[in-house]
Amino acid sequence: MSFTKRYAADAAPASERESTPGYCDKVVALFGGSGRVGKKLRAALQGKIRSVRILDLVAPDEACANETWSPVDICDFGSTLKALKGIDAIVHLAGFPGERPIEDIVRVNVMGTHNIYEAARQLGISRVVLGSSNHVTGFFTRDQRVSPDGPMRPDSLYGLGKCWNELEAGLYFQKHGIESFIIRIANATMEPADSRSDERSRATWLSGRDLAQLVMIGLESPHVDCTTVYGVSQSPFSWWDNSVAFKLGYDPLDRGVDHTPPLATTPPGVENRHIADHFQGGRFCAIDHDGVVRTRR
Repeated sequence: MSFTKRYAADAAPASERESTPGYCDKVVALFGGSGRVGKKLRAALQGKIRSVRILDLVAPDEACANETWSPVDICDFGSTLKALKGIDAIVHLAGFPGERPIEDIVRVNVMGTHNIYEAARQLGISRVVLGSSNHVTGFFTRDQRVSPDGPMRPDSLYGLGKCWNELEAGLYFQKHGIESFIIRIANATMEPADSRSDERSRATWLSGRDLAQLVMIGLESPHVDCTTVYGVSQSPFSWWDNSVAFKLGYDPLDRGVDHTPPLATTPPGVENRHIADHFQGGRFCAIDHDGVVRTRR
């Protein structure tokens, strides 16, 4: 695997780093808080936020003392607007987590996100932490170094929807002053010890406590406008320039590559394996691909 060994070069000198926020004295809406990533995040954020309002169609398995739950469908603007009254900041992790037909992506991931931003505008909520995806840039080759400020190269309809979300965040900042901290989440769902994990999933792993660090920065840093970072734990192998995150105080604690690979690894079958192995997005690039390797200048 042609990962570029640049983690150490990304890290800003200690004198240039902000300190990572330890507590957020806000009422925070967490869309998608009952999902896999949402549950992982909530566990790592315990005791760090004054009040969390879980907004999800599905009730959480359990809630902490500072958490409440309301059933909300982000496709319904009226219920989204109502649920956000009294909120100081938003963390948005809701939507379909993988490839879907375009109709589903537009209805939920695109229009649902639009509803959240428009409700925030109407209610005067000025800070959003937006869960995006590394699949926004999945069609870069594995020997390329990608900056958050560089061009998008979505690898799927899912990634295309996330591109829209990021562009909408930029629009709402420049037109309405809503600040967004955009986290292009890597692998936050498959743990390194999972028997299905492979080299890519371990090298791009994002632990719960490292995700929580990024969310706290997104909620509290004064140096956010429409700021994009990659959500990945510490690794000596990376395709992504994450120097912006480090300057804002991100100091990842975990490394997926330190975990011993499962003894009985059975990688999922992937059609067009040569495509998946050539591009950063892996198996997402191979979905519905005609098998011809093409790179863009």
